[in-house]
Amino acid sequence: MDRLLAIMARLRDPEHGCEWDRAQSFATIAPYTIEEAYEVADAIERDDLADLKDELGDLLLQVVFHSRIAEEAGAFSFADVVDGIADKMERRHPHIFTGAAETPGWESIKAAERSAKQRSGVLDGIAASLPALMRAEKLGKRAARTGFDWPDGSGARAKINEELAEVAAASAEERAEEVGDLLFAVVNWARHLGVDPEAALRLGNAKFERRFRAMEALAGTDFTALDLNAKEALWDRVKADERDR
Repeated sequence: MDRLLAIMARLRDPEHGCEWDRAQSFATIAPYTIEEAYEVADAIERDDLADLKDELGDLLLQVVFHSRIAEEAGAFSFADVVDGIADKMERRHPHIFTGAAETPGWESIKAAERSAKQRSGVLDGIAASLPALMRAEKLGKRAARTGFDWPDGSGARAKINEELAEVAAASAEERAEEVGDLLFAVVNWARHLGVDPEAALRLGNAKFERRFRAMEALAGTDFTALDLNAKEALWDRVKADERDR
C-alpha cells in the first residue's frame, strides 16, 4: 500500500510528476472510478478471477487518486479514508466488535448515521449519480420502509399496465417522462419479485448480445442486407439452438 501511495504522490508531483496525472481533478477522475467499478462487476460475472485481481487493483488506484487530490487540498488523506470505513464497519456491527447483546439492525444504524449528518429525509443520501435502475430500486426500498408501497407484487404489476397506457397516450413532449414512469414501475415490480433490476438488465444485455452475434455467424453473408423476415428467422433459430443445448 505504501508503494502505491508513493507512486501516486510521485505522479502528482508539481515538478517531476506526470503531466496528465497532475491535471486531473475529482470531477475528471470520477467517470474512470465508475468505469472501474463496472469492470470489477464484469469480471465477477464472467467468473474470471485473474481479471478480477487486475480490476480490483484498478479500482483501488481510483481511491488512492481521489485521496491524493484531497490530501493536496488539505481535506483528508488515504489514511483518513481507511480509518473512516474501519470505524463505520465496527459501528455497524456492534454485536461483533463491542460485545453488544444484539445489533439494532443495519437500517436502524444507517438511519442514525443519516441523522447525525443532519439528513432527516428518508430519501436523503441516495446518490444522484448512481445508475438510474440502481437508484430507482434504492428510492423504492427507502419509500417502502415508510409504508408507502403495495402490500404485494400484484399492485406493482398493475402499475405497469397503467404506465403502459400512459405512454401510449402521451404526446411527443410527454413521452420521455412517461417512459421513465414505466421503467420505475418495472423496477418496483422487480423489487417485489426479489430481483435486482440492474443485474437482471445486465443478463438481458448479455443474452441479446450473444444471440445477435450468433445470428451474424449463421447468416454467413452480409447480415445487414437481409430483410426483417430473414433476420427474425435467424433469431428464432438461435433461440431454438439454445433450448436444444
